[in-house]
Amino acid sequence: MLSSHQKAPDFSGTNQDGRQVNLSQFLGKQNVVLYFYPKDDTPGCTIEANQFTGLAPAFSALDTLVIGVSKDTCESHLAFIDKYALKLDLLSDTSGEICKLYDTWQEKERNGEKKMGIVRATFVIDKKGMLALAQYGVTAEGHAESILEFVKNMEK
Repeated sequence: MLSSHQKAPDFSGTNQDGRQVNLSQFLGKQNVVLYFYPKDDTPGCTIEANQFTGLAPAFSALDTLVIGVSKDTCESHLAFIDKYALKLDLLSDTSGEICKLYDTWQEKERNGEKKMGIVRATFVIDKKGMLALAQYGVTAEGHAESILEFVKNMEK
């Protein structure tokens, strides 16, 4: 697993609009909150996306861009964004490449059944491309607010 104070892996993915997004385009300009979630339009993922959207102006004021990542398709992301009027980019990682880079594709157990899936995780990447924060196994409710507080303190 990744940890704070190490160089962030340089990800590259396609967003909901079919546009390529990669970490290097933000270096020196913006902090990036890269959060991984299991699936579009599911209860926890919807809560998390809505809360990040609600705080989008506050993140923007801190030169911070929020980007979500899941293995859903661009079409699924677009429907999710439209349904909830989300104000963030969602990257489609159908190949699992970004999940592997950030070690979020892990074995999970539910009701005694083990299977591979995306572990809910969040990474705060500073303008220099370093991981200021790496959190695995986060809880959706209230998470966006705690990340915003972290970014505020990071800027001091």
